[in-house]
Amino acid sequence: METYDLIDYALQRYSPREIAMALGVDARTVRRWQVRECEPPSYVSDAIRQRLLPLQGLQDDAPADFTFIDLFAGIGGMRLAFEKQGGKCVFTSEWDAYARKTYAANFHDGPDHVFAGDITTVHEKDVPDHDVLLAGFPCQPFSIAGVSKKNALGRPHGFADKTQGTLFFDVARIIAEKRPKAFLLENVKNLVSHDKGRTFSTIIDVLSNELGYKVVSKVINGKHFVPQHRERIIIVGFREDVGFDWEGLSLPSFDEAPKLASILHRQDGSEPSAWNCIEGAKGKITPNYTLTDKLWAYLQNYAVKHREKGNGFGFGLVTGKDTTRTLSARYYKDGSEILVSQGSKKNPRRLTPRECARLMGFDDTFRIPVSDTRAYKQFGNSVVVPVIAEVARVMAPHIKAEASSGKKRSKKAA
Repeated sequence: METYDLIDYALQRYSPREIAMALGVDARTVRRWQVRECEPPSYVSDAIRQRLLPLQGLQDDAPADFTFIDLFAGIGGMRLAFEKQGGKCVFTSEWDAYARKTYAANFHDGPDHVFAGDITTVHEKDVPDHDVLLAGFPCQPFSIAGVSKKNALGRPHGFADKTQGTLFFDVARIIAEKRPKAFLLENVKNLVSHDKGRTFSTIIDVLSNELGYKVVSKVINGKHFVPQHRERIIIVGFREDVGFDWEGLSLPSFDEAPKLASILHRQDGSEPSAWNCIEGAKGKITPNYTLTDKLWAYLQNYAVKHREKGNGFGFGLVTGKDTTRTLSARYYKDGSEILVSQGSKKNPRRLTPRECARLMGFDDTFRIPVSDTRAYKQFGNSVVVPVIAEVARVMAPHIKAEASSGKKRSKKAA
């Protein structure tokens, strides 16, 4: 269907207000589209299909190119990237109730989709078969005491002994049971150096030597795609030697990377009035995001004290021409790592949740159904979507080829 046809089709089932809420615009905009007063943006077609038509079971019946599961899913940043490559999510796990609320607001899965809370309580045999496993697993210390003891006693041991008590163990046991064709794991850059490199070495050893996957890893900075310095380790593995490497990865140069102005509210009346972070005819940012005199004075004094001690701690004041520090899950506390300058006569302000979404590479159709505090935590814990999207793009041909060959073997066996 063309975009206007999709809008008309959706309006047969939903009110303009319901469609507006799903797309992140106001109802007046939807009505203008309905009467052809203005042309919808290019993203509207995909947004309607993803956010409205699935609720009515109206998605295309064409089979997915491959299936994947979304572990430690957060708000679904990895899922967005792999869906764009033709994948279908068949299982999701996320323990945080507020993150699940945001996830559910943006992905309308049918009754057959399993959404588990705590993955540690899910038996690996109960996880659906899948082609790709995705996981942004939290990093926890690995203890080697138990392994050393078993070595001394001459007893065999495997990944369960090396990683039990860590959340990576849950990733490993599912891979061991389901043998997906590929996986993508994401973590903080410091995973590589944690415990003098022993933690990362254990992870790679388990994935490569014990589980038998061909594994490569790379630290990628989100700064290639968004105005934020955010380095993360990406670990990719394939069950078969498909020749995957990083050569096909296309990372824009830092000189070409967008600056902060690209994600800031335009404040010219062009953004949806339904967003509660802006107000008035021109969509000015509401005053509550500007730091109080007391908090601004505290942060300045705190920075001075640490500079006198020779430390680099302090706030990060930026303008539209800059790239920010890393957005963290603690941003809700004082916003100190990213403060947007409003000129010398006005205190700086925090980013709004919508700006944080943009800073992580989410488009404006992404719905934010939680409080600012929860939203800051969620975006601070998320992946940079364009980074994962680029890795998914390079992985996709290998995944699809493996999935296709697997189907052919199944048909021959039948």
